[in-house]
Amino acid sequence: MKKKVIRTGSKTDWAKLARMKDSEIDTSDIAELGPEFFRNAVLRMPKPKKMVSIRLDDEVLKWFKRQGRGYQTKINEILKLYVKAKTA
Repeated sequence: MKKKVIRTGSKTDWAKLARMKDSEIDTSDIAELGPEFFRNAVLRMPKPKKMVSIRLDDEVLKWFKRQGRGYQTKINEILKLYVKAKTA
């Protein structure tokens, strides 16, 4: 039987936030991004990933899926770290 995933909703009052004017939003803890930042900014697009089929032990796949959304990305990141450790 498939386990039912229960997700809790956001505690943010999105309707209230949408009604707020920009001047009402406290951004005092966010540094201003001036022209210097944008002059040096670089757009980095992620490399496209290849679709493959891989066989994993059931307990390995279940463990990653229990971590929630993005489990395939986590598997990819762990494999990248392994490759880096082996080639360094």
